[in-house]
Amino acid sequence: MPGLNRIQLIGRLGRDPESRTTTGNRSVATFPLAVDRRWKTDSGEPKEATDWFTVDAWGRLGEICQKYLAKGRLIFIDGRVQTDRWQDDKGETHYRTKVVAANMQILDRKPDEPEGAEAEEETVAATA
Repeated sequence: MPGLNRIQLIGRLGRDPESRTTTGNRSVATFPLAVDRRWKTDSGEPKEATDWFTVDAWGRLGEICQKYLAKGRLIFIDGRVQTDRWQDDKGETHYRTKVVAANMQILDRKPDEPEGAEAEEETVAATA
C-alpha cells in the first residue's frame, strides 16, 4: 500500500524568498514560514506558540514565489515533508527537514494596496 506524505500550512513569511539555481540548472526559492497555533491549558489559560517551517518552491512555482512574496505575506502552502541527509567534511551526519511546496496561494494583499483593490497576485494559485 502506498504511503501518504502531505502537509498544508497557512502562515506568514519570516523573510523575503531567496532564490538560487542548482548545479543541474533548476531554480528554487527558499523561505521560512511562521505558523501560529493556539490552545488552552487544562485550567483554561490561553497559550500560543509559533512553529517555523523552511519551504522550498521549485521551478515555475519558485519563480512566482520570488516575484510576489515578501516578508510578512500571509500564504497557503500545500506540499510534502522531506528530510535531507548529508555528511560534512568531518564525516558528521546532518539532517534538515523542510516542506517542498506543490501549490501556493496568497491570502492577503500588499500593505500599500488600497482596500478592495483587485491584485494580480491574489489570484495567483501556482502549481509546481
